[in-house]
Amino acid sequence: MKIKEIFSKNSLSRLFRHSSLIIFCLLLLTEIFIAANNWMRPSFADFPCWYVLLPVLLFLAGENAVKLWGVKSLPAQIVCYVLDVVCLLLVTMFSDGVFISLLYIVILSDFYLRQEKLSSNLIMGASCIALFLVTFALSNWIKSGELNALLDVMGLVASMLNDIMLIMLHFVILNFAIQIYRKNKEITGMIEDLNAVNEKLKAANRELQEVTALEERHRIAKDIHDTAGHSITTVIMQTEAARLVIDSDPEDAKRKITAANLQAKHALEELRESVHLLSGTRAGKTLRDLLLEIVHDSSDGTGVTVRYDIDDVELCDAKRRFVLNTLKEGISNGLRHGGATAFWFELKEEGDKVRFLLSDNGTGLEISELKEGFGLAGMHTRAESLGGEVWFDTEPDNGFEIHLTLPKDGNKG
Repeated sequence: MKIKEIFSKNSLSRLFRHSSLIIFCLLLLTEIFIAANNWMRPSFADFPCWYVLLPVLLFLAGENAVKLWGVKSLPAQIVCYVLDVVCLLLVTMFSDGVFISLLYIVILSDFYLRQEKLSSNLIMGASCIALFLVTFALSNWIKSGELNALLDVMGLVASMLNDIMLIMLHFVILNFAIQIYRKNKEITGMIEDLNAVNEKLKAANRELQEVTALEERHRIAKDIHDTAGHSITTVIMQTEAARLVIDSDPEDAKRKITAANLQAKHALEELRESVHLLSGTRAGKTLRDLLLEIVHDSSDGTGVTVRYDIDDVELCDAKRRFVLNTLKEGISNGLRHGGATAFWFELKEEGDKVRFLLSDNGTGLEISELKEGFGLAGMHTRAESLGGEVWFDTEPDNGFEIHLTLPKDGNKG
């Protein structure tokens, strides 16, 4: 339901109920003043006006009581206002005219409070001023019997100027107050609606945060299962292969054990990072620091040389993990499959993108013979999900290269 409808059906109706008693009391008080001021005043050839004025005032009071508290439908209200006009005409004719403008004002107050549109009040106010002048003109004509009293419009307006100004002033003040009240209630309603919407948004945001956290934990759990599980499986396979050739080819066994050792270190680091993410804590290290740790872990005690050129790039958590895992996977693959002893790694900012390159001096192979296993296929999938791309370049006896590009995004993610 619209705010204006809520206001018109609730707020304004409450205002009207509170003001009905005040309006009725003012009506009774005005009628008492009129009755007291015209007590036994003769009119129309010594005919006591009291005989007509008293029943009319009593009927007007009763009819307004019914209108204020018993009438709800618009047709019935129209009938009541027609009866008000008849009563006002009779009161004007059978009284001395004093306090009549107050009677108009009280009845107009009831009408103004019932209407939603200012234009309706404006029409009613102007009509009542015209009616006020007409009833006084008719009253003067009937009382004096002279046609000039009916035709002297300017004289009539001049004589009733104070009453007319009072009715106009009442229109301005009361309607201005009603408009302020309506606007205030409308603004209050809007504020309440905004507060309700804000509470719903807060609740939705809390639910979204919970869902996001749950999805992130599921993703991290999948990362642990995929990456760390794959790494540990590779370590088992490498050590098993080394055991089988340790007597026949010690050098090959040594390379396999070295690769397995490095793979185990990477798996341990992946598990630590996942634990930090699940617990909601961070090590506070930059991406460059983390990449350098991988480089040093790969070269210390393994006889592997890793040269590098790393920019201090800022990436979101998902892209950071992808870059780190790609470097670990690339070095491990170079050692296991290519027998590489040296690597070149660089991470550079180029415009709105970040470029990743890892090159080794391994045996390489024909690009047509490249079969993407779990690790390489996973790189393609993850790069596409992050808005980037990855491709591989290799030739026989000329090593293996991993190329990766990702869009920059600061610390967002």
